[in-house]
Amino acid sequence: MKAAPFAYVRPSRLSDAIAELAETRGGGKVIAGGQSLTPVLAMRLARPDTLIDINSIEELGALTRSGPALHIGATVTQRRVERDPLGGSVPLLRLALPWVGHRELRSRGTVCGSLAHADPAAELPAVACCLDAELTLTGPNGHRSVSAREFFHGAMTTALTPDEILTSVRLPVAAEGEGFGFAEIARRHGDFALAGLAVRVRLRAGGPEATMTAFGVSDRPVTRDLSEQLAAAVTESGDGLAGRLRERLAAVVEEIVDTDGDIHASRDYRRRLLLALAARELSKAYERARDGAEEVTT
Repeated sequence: MKAAPFAYVRPSRLSDAIAELAETRGGGKVIAGGQSLTPVLAMRLARPDTLIDINSIEELGALTRSGPALHIGATVTQRRVERDPLGGSVPLLRLALPWVGHRELRSRGTVCGSLAHADPAAELPAVACCLDAELTLTGPNGHRSVSAREFFHGAMTTALTPDEILTSVRLPVAAEGEGFGFAEIARRHGDFALAGLAVRVRLRAGGPEATMTAFGVSDRPVTRDLSEQLAAAVTESGDGLAGRLRERLAAVVEEIVDTDGDIHASRDYRRRLLLALAARELSKAYERARDGAEEVTT
């Protein structure tokens, strides 16, 4: 199929893009990389009156580090972040990006575009939630900031209003004593994830802090604090940290996975996948955080 007819504009200023979006009264759609939007248009699952191309807005192409955060503008491609040395300041992002589609798609697809699309099986929304990133939404009334954990409302549904643009995301850079893990299972590389997760571990004087965000198992990224489970598993003895974690994570995983399942995987199968991934990646993240802290002290 081909897309239904639409008007096309390419403003060079953010204010003009906002004005164009407001004039459409909900009939406009913003396009940056278009890797998610184009198939939707081709299948006529969406029929916007106007496409607003934001690639000529210079300020939206910024990729900078300011203090403890990495700033990624709306037109910054995934491939650029993957290859730029600045991307290394957010290790979890670097771990996740190779799993996003294929290299050719990442060369056009944008980080903010993936967040705005809010696919429940997408990797980058999970990374943003795990790191508690800050998203900047811009509309006729100016800018407002929204936590990533409050941004996603459901499948393809976010806190964005019809007259707003997601103009940037700020991700915290890695600090001393932190470790990360990321993994997913898909039928083939580049396919939608049957189950996946992002993990962050921070070593503190009172014990390790652990956060996990799962994706592909609900209608949005699901974030849980696993500090209690990790702290208990670390102090126990037994065959391997990952094995001890499996027992303690089973109840959490059962609660997180609420999808009804599909032709590719049932709910129970996704639970088994997520439990195995969670135990493995949480163990890896803890070891990375511990090894990093030891390197600093020696």
